[in-house]
Amino acid sequence: MALIAPSLLACNFLKLEEECKMLNESEASWFHLDVMDGRFVPNISFGLPIIQQIRKATGKPCDVHLMIEEPEKYTEAFRKAGADHISVHLEACRNLHRNIQQIKSLGMQAGVAINPHSPVELLSDILQDIDIVLIMSVNPGFGGQVFIPHTFQKIRNLKKMIHERGLKTLISIDGGVTLENAASILHAGADVLVAGSTVFQAPDPKEAIKTLKYSD
Repeated sequence: MALIAPSLLACNFLKLEEECKMLNESEASWFHLDVMDGRFVPNISFGLPIIQQIRKATGKPCDVHLMIEEPEKYTEAFRKAGADHISVHLEACRNLHRNIQQIKSLGMQAGVAINPHSPVELLSDILQDIDIVLIMSVNPGFGGQVFIPHTFQKIRNLKKMIHERGLKTLISIDGGVTLENAASILHAGADVLVAGSTVFQAPDPKEAIKTLKYSD
């Protein structure tokens, strides 16, 4: 059974409270919140004020994905805004181990996101310190993209590394997750499915979440 983390980047922001209520009533496990700065990725999404309001609207974990440069400058502020997990990008962090330590010192789970061009083997020396590895299965910055097939091999490689070391690190997949490919993603070894358009553009979002959750 998968953990499902709907990405609110794809929700209707004119009805944000209603969207949060729907997710609360659904089998969603986490709220996935994408923060973009227009520097690390060529897009800007939302920041602290939106997360503060979402935090008030749910008791479910807020899984914050920082697609930003210099995330260490804002980690504490995102914690105060309501983040339960923070994922920073391998490609954005010059001192990744220090970033992970900072996140954990603030009482949050620490995640590391990796872009499609980055091999999972780059995480080898710090895997034991990571709670969540967020594998980007599309290029970050925009929703609605098509899943990159090579991601399946990356998931298998990472799962092997985790098993060999007896770790409990979760593998989260973000980008192009659909009702059609969810089972294959989970069979490859993923634990968490991040889904935006597949959930929020579905005729019945709650049913879409349920289908994703039990698709393995």
